[in-house]
Amino acid sequence: MGPGKRGLLTAALTVICAVTVLSAPGTAFAIPEPSRTPSGTPTPRPAATPAPGKDLEEVRAKLDKLYHDAAVATDVYNAAEEKAEKQSAEIVALAKKIVEGRRKLEELKDQAGAAARDQYRTGGLSDTARFLLSDDPGRFLDGAGRVLQGQQAAKKLMTEKARTQQELQSYADDASARWKELEANRKAKDAAKKKIEKRIDAAEKLQSRLEKKEKERLAELERQAAARAQTAWLDTGALEDVHGKASARGEKAVKYATRQLGKPYVWGAEGPDSFDCSGLTSQAWAAAGHPVPRTSQEQWKQLKHVDVKDMRPGDLVIYFDDASHVGMYIGEGAIIHAPRPGRTVTIAGAGSMPILGVVRPDA
Repeated sequence: MGPGKRGLLTAALTVICAVTVLSAPGTAFAIPEPSRTPSGTPTPRPAATPAPGKDLEEVRAKLDKLYHDAAVATDVYNAAEEKAEKQSAEIVALAKKIVEGRRKLEELKDQAGAAARDQYRTGGLSDTARFLLSDDPGRFLDGAGRVLQGQQAAKKLMTEKARTQQELQSYADDASARWKELEANRKAKDAAKKKIEKRIDAAEKLQSRLEKKEKERLAELERQAAARAQTAWLDTGALEDVHGKASARGEKAVKYATRQLGKPYVWGAEGPDSFDCSGLTSQAWAAAGHPVPRTSQEQWKQLKHVDVKDMRPGDLVIYFDDASHVGMYIGEGAIIHAPRPGRTVTIAGAGSMPILGVVRPDA
């Protein structure tokens, strides 16, 4: 296998699974009154200039969209990566079976050759022919046993040889199919990676055009929106009946996630120095001795759903209609999550983003 092929079998980066948590509109700056000339005539104000606050809300909406699109592509990339790893392992296993099958087939061919050579040494007469020509009763009975044994051995040899050839063909067909799937997943990964990088690059360029004060104001708008969303969620009484205690494994998962606070978000990362959203949750539960799917979408699909009122520390909170983000509930209405590029693993309000549902890894 050449370097390019081997590269398909290596672990690759997975992608960002976090999106910005804010969506509510923020407060706009007040528009200053127009100044006046010495004659008392108002100085005209540029009519096309919108309020700074409105500008920043538009920027925030664009950033939300860009990071959300990147998050959706994340699960496409991560799912393809998971499949690629599985298919790579299957190809390796099939290759081992093919090698072993070929060795076995060579041994069977050697045995068949030995039988043919033995027949040649006896003058071309088979055991059956020599048995029928024998005049000695003892040799006759002894020969009868040998003939039967020889016939059975020859039949077994041919059957084993045919079965081995069929197995080799089956292994080769399976390996070819797995390889085609692997190539398809590689293309899916490449397409998802390009989409992710394009969206993140656009977001970074958009933010780079902001002045320092605008960036500070944008961050404040984000904090305000998150606080409003959390308050609105709490006002629904969502936490009034939430009193569940973490399981032993849930406690371990929460402890692992807590130790990662402050580490940077990097798309596709699973630690130990950086994480994306599902990289954090999957590694936390792996550390607790209970592996879960790698992507937020598969965590939503495969793990047991529980009501919000029944959630307990260690449960995973899935966000947005497309399950493109995930955080770990730690109690008191809070989660630990890896938000998005440029951010670090942090604690946030569980209701600061639209909740799709809650899943429990160790149900």
